[in-house]
Amino acid sequence: DGCIKAVGQADVIRSQFSDATFERIIDCSGKCVLPGLVDAHTHPVWAGDRVHEFAMKLAGASYMEIHQAGGGIHFTVEHTQKATEEELFTSLQHRLGRMLRAGSTLVECKSGYGLNLETELKMLRVIERAKRSMDIGISSTYCGAHAMPKGKTATEATDDIINHHLPKLKELKLSGEIHVNNIDVFCEKGVFDLESTRRILQAGKDIGLQINFHGDELHPMKSAELGAELGARAVSHLEEVTDEGIVAMARAKCAAVLLPTTAYMLRLKQPQARKMLEEGVIVALGSDFNPNAYCFSMPMVMHLACVNMKMSMNEALAAATINAAYALGKSDTHGSLEVGKQGDLLIINSSRWEHLIYQFGGHEALINYVIIKGKVVYENERCETMSSY
Repeated sequence: DGCIKAVGQADVIRSQFSDATFERIIDCSGKCVLPGLVDAHTHPVWAGDRVHEFAMKLAGASYMEIHQAGGGIHFTVEHTQKATEEELFTSLQHRLGRMLRAGSTLVECKSGYGLNLETELKMLRVIERAKRSMDIGISSTYCGAHAMPKGKTATEATDDIINHHLPKLKELKLSGEIHVNNIDVFCEKGVFDLESTRRILQAGKDIGLQINFHGDELHPMKSAELGAELGARAVSHLEEVTDEGIVAMARAKCAAVLLPTTAYMLRLKQPQARKMLEEGVIVALGSDFNPNAYCFSMPMVMHLACVNMKMSMNEALAAATINAAYALGKSDTHGSLEVGKQGDLLIINSSRWEHLIYQFGGHEALINYVIIKGKVVYENERCETMSSY
């Protein structure tokens, strides 16, 4: 049934299953078995990359300056609106395949480059299709409040989402066409303010969506406090979170999804991972894969979390497995190797699992097998012929 039947010492398991026959036995001598990695924050459905903007960023342009020059989210929105569903699905398959080969077995996937109902639904249909046709696990997120649609005020955009987008999502959920898991809003100065964010998140919660939103990234907005108050499952970014926000999240058991790639690429101050951990916040990690932070690899995210956010390797592994699963409301089935949980695991071509973090960008020779629901979905031939050192 794709679930783990036993975990423990080899000799105990051998005697327990002495009469069983297996389709396949994998010899893991000298290797490590880890839970599949969970990527708690990605934007993988879009057309129109922003490689040209990378040079602007390197020359010192800020996120908001690029945004105001017609770049940023709006550049991608324009291309995504024009792209066909088939084009978006093909690129999503390719991207999820790369995430899978880098060890991710469960990925959160957001819409948000449509900004109008038609394109947002197109993106969500593409995510739904991937959910049904691919091995990788997907938690889908409606993120229609990702930026202000051109020609709309914040109030108009908020009303449109509450009065038109969310009722349509509810209808599609009831008919079984699209099943969305989470609702997201970019709560930020010049985008959705605290009151608009509150209205949208509450309306999403009312139709059964988990709250999991962008907050306190570029300015302190009191997003963390709002998330705690609304019973959010998670808040992402939090580079500018207040001390009060950290305490509120710890009390509310609201996960902090930290994105070291974004802080690194945009040269922002790093999220206060240490302070959050000390206060008892559930810290998770995500790649924030998007046209602005083009990273598929959770092992690289863990490395950045350790070096730039001062997390230990154990903390980073927990943040990229069980805590990231918690941030998606799936820690009862995913994120650790326990009896009864889904059989999502990695076999690492090394006798010490820490190599997965220590080797920056080295996962291509380290990840030997990726297994989802007990089925080998990726086998890396290179590991058989080469040492990972």
